[in-house]
Amino acid sequence: MSQLSSRIVAAVAVMGCLIVTPASAKDKDKAPPRPAQIEQLYACRDIADPAQRLACFDREVGSLASADEAREIVFTDRETAKKTRRGLFGFNFPKLGGIFGGDEDEVREIDTVIKSVSMNQSGKYVMTMEDGAVWSQIDTTVLPRQPKPGQKIHIKTATMGSYFASVEGGRSIRMKRDR
Repeated sequence: MSQLSSRIVAAVAVMGCLIVTPASAKDKDKAPPRPAQIEQLYACRDIADPAQRLACFDREVGSLASADEAREIVFTDRETAKKTRRGLFGFNFPKLGGIFGGDEDEVREIDTVIKSVSMNQSGKYVMTMEDGAVWSQIDTTVLPRQPKPGQKIHIKTATMGSYFASVEGGRSIRMKRDR
């Protein structure tokens, strides 16, 4: 009976994923909305009279500058957004409307260097990286050699919110980011 109910639950879960997938795929194609201040500034381009167009640009740039000074709007460039995404790699955030760029710039793996290694109460590795990120082992894989500070580590996206980490090309262990 237990085996039959497990199969039913698995089938329902798969069907649920198939139903949800087209809706989320549709949202990926949609560009995030621009802030109202930017839309108003762009609208100035459509004014035919040069004096009115210049007055519109002056007014909207002033409004944009005020919003920037009040921290109501924040500007960034692609490189800064890429560094931010890399720094947040390993944390599961909802899609924030393209705030850090599009899915094509999503970070799926990183290479970094181990700063320190310790073991938790369960005998699993806890590693701090040079950038301050802390990762914990969540599987029971035993590594042939203990990781050491200064070694290179490759971390890549796995399934269900976990990540695979390989120290200097060795055996992979499943990890999660703690902070």
